[in-house]
This record gives sequence, C-alpha cells and structure tokens, in this order.
Amino acid sequence: MSPLEYPLNSGSMVRSDRVASLRGRWEGWSLTSRDAVLYFLASLFALGTWLTSTDLAQWRWGEMAVGPYALATLVSLSGRRLSHARRVALGVALFGALVVPLVVEVLWRVHSPYGGFAQPEVMVLERAALAIFHGHTPYVAYWAHGHLVNPVAHGAPYESFFPYFPLIAVFGWPAVLAHSITGWGDARVAITLFSVLVTLLGVRWLSDSENVRIRVLQYAVALPTGALFAVTGGDDLPILALGLLAVALAHRRRPGAAGVVIGVAAAMKFTAWPLALLLIVVARDERGRHAGVRVATAVASVVAVSVLPPLLVNPTTFIANVVAFPLGLSHVASPAASPLPGHLISEWSPTLGHLLVVLAVLAVGLGAIMVARRRWPLDLPTALSVLALGTLVMISVASATRSGYLIYPLEMAVWGWAAKVAKEPARDLQLLGT
Repeated sequence: MSPLEYPLNSGSMVRSDRVASLRGRWEGWSLTSRDAVLYFLASLFALGTWLTSTDLAQWRWGEMAVGPYALATLVSLSGRRLSHARRVALGVALFGALVVPLVVEVLWRVHSPYGGFAQPEVMVLERAALAIFHGHTPYVAYWAHGHLVNPVAHGAPYESFFPYFPLIAVFGWPAVLAHSITGWGDARVAITLFSVLVTLLGVRWLSDSENVRIRVLQYAVALPTGALFAVTGGDDLPILALGLLAVALAHRRRPGAAGVVIGVAAAMKFTAWPLALLLIVVARDERGRHAGVRVATAVASVVAVSVLPPLLVNPTTFIANVVAFPLGLSHVASPAASPLPGHLISEWSPTLGHLLVVLAVLAVGLGAIMVARRRWPLDLPTALSVLALGTLVMISVASATRSGYLIYPLEMAVWGWAAKVAKEPARDLQLLGT
C-alpha cells in the first residue's frame, strides 16, 4: 500500500486497535482472574482510605475492609482449584467489607459519646423521619435577613437542611421506632437491607447469566462502590438499587412496572431523574412499540403523590432545601465540595466555573442528540452508555459535588454492559404486570 492509500485517520485507527487489543487481553483472562484484579484494586483502595481519610467512619471502614478484599483476591486466584470460587470470593468480600463493618460502626455510634461513626446524611434522614412522625414538615431551615432560620441544635449549619424528597425519609423511620430500644434503628441498616434485596431482584430479572449477576453484584454491594457507602452513609444506594430494578424491567419490556420503580427513586432524590428521562425515551412494550408515555405517567403519578403535599404546604422552605441548598444558593456551605476539576476551576474563577458548566451541558446535549439521530431508535445498552458518559462529564465539571456521585456513571455503565450481553427477554415472562 502506498502512502497515499493510508487513511487520514490512521492515528485514531491505531489507538482503536490498541484499545481493542487491551480489551481482548482482558476478555481472554478467566473470570476468576478478572475478579482477582477487582478485589486487589479494592484492597488497595481500602488501604488508601485507611491511611489517608480524615473521616472517622471512612478510615475505620478501610481498616476493616482491606483484609477481606485481600482474602477475596486469594480465593479468586485459587479458582482453578476451588469450585464455586467466584461465589465464595463474593461472599467473603460482602461479609468482610460490608456486613461486619456496618455492624461494628452502628454499635460504635451507639456507644460512642463523640459521634463521627456515620456520615451527616444518616442523622439528616433520621431527623426528617422524626419530624414526619410527629406530623411536621422536614423542610424548616432557610436563610433570611443574614442568618440561618431554624438551625439544628449541636450540628453543622448544613445539617439543618433536608435536600431530598420526603419519601427517602422512610429509611429513618426505624430509628424513630427503635430509638429507645437499640441502635439497630440506624438508617444505614434499613438502607442496606432494602438496597441489597432490591439489587438481588434486579440482577435476577436482568439476566440469567451467573457471570452477569456476579459482576453486577460486585459493583453494587461488594466492592467499595457499594460497601463503603453502605457502611458510612449510603443514601444513594437505594436510588441505584431501584434504578437497576427499573432497567431490568425495561429490558424485560415491562414499561409500566419500570415507571413505577424509577418513579419511587425519583420521589426520593433528584439523582434518579436522568435515568427516569432515559427510560421514557427508550422504553418499549412487548410488541416493540415505544412506551414512553406509560413510563412518564407512572413516574409523574408517584412523584406527584409524594412531593406535592410538602411543596404546597410551604413552597419557600421546600425550595430552599431541595433546590437552593444543593445548588449552593442557600448562603450555607455544603460538604459536597470534592476536589474535582469543576470545583477547582470554580475556586480559582467562579465565572469560568459557571461557563464550564454551561459548555458541558451544551456538549453533552449535542452529543446525546447526535448519537440518538445516528442510532435511532436507541436500545437500552447504548442509552445507558451515553447517560453514563454524560453524567461523568457533568459530575466532573460541577462547581460543588461529591466524588461519591461517580458511582452513578460507573453503575450505569455496568448496567449497560449487562443489558447488552443479557439474552433477549422471554415473551411469556410475567413480572409485576404492566
């Protein structure tokens, strides 16, 4: 071939070949070898958290989790000699990095006079549940006349706000009911039990492949992407668990049920809304017809029933808590200020930070439109991949956000992979109705 016959984009082709080569090598490894890599990386992450974190709950988790992850690595490496090694390693990681640290930190919180064994959102959920239990609204704090109105006693100013929708307070109800008996009413226990059960349902309905099920469970509950959050705070885990279940139902072409499930998540946190919009766009019924209206109707119904009452009772405080505080407009500094690129740029130049967000929104929106036009109608795996990438970009450029939110694009990318490799849903499978 002469030089003139080489394609102009040969450099990109070379890079694509390298990516394909690396992917081929990874896929050529045994499943247990891949598991060993994941658990080894998890053990390094736990060790780093133990040695460097300044958060008491997090570094205690790292101290307890590094050993179980190392043991899970060894179990995975012995896969050829140990039958069911993948299941055993998953059980070791789940028990050692989630169950035991959760029990220990809950007990430490009960018996420690100094606190610190839980993230602030745990106490925020429990106080909201207590307020609802006594017939009050959880939305009471707001900024007026140069000072914070109705601040919570003995807490940081940001703990006075309830930046969620009221339905998520259900996880604080056990603390209200069991407060005078034991510490097992800790909101993390309810969050974890709910999230694990819903995740198990989701993986069961998403795929019949044990490989797919184990891989999704690893990221959802066993690796630090799940275990760390369950032990220390975890208010995002129910959203992700419901999101997985909704994706599984959409994959099975049950749009009505998928709409109800993602509607419940959307009635808890704003972070579920992008996935709800995606399901509205791509949902199909059993005959392959677009069923976005059914999803949208279900989502709107669930959200309206849950959100409208507190919004109508006191719109000012509701907006101050749910909208102004997360956006940094409440005059109270939020702890959601991880050193991601957007936050660092905003610290240096607020104007440039705001401009970066606008440009990112335009770029993500344009990219999504281009992909949709080229591959319409969008299938679920492609749509999840696009949403994962767009979410990653927006989290990275946001002026104030948590690095923990990175589990959203990661989990959605895993769901997209799982939906892609899963078999087509059986036509006669009946799940929850439509």
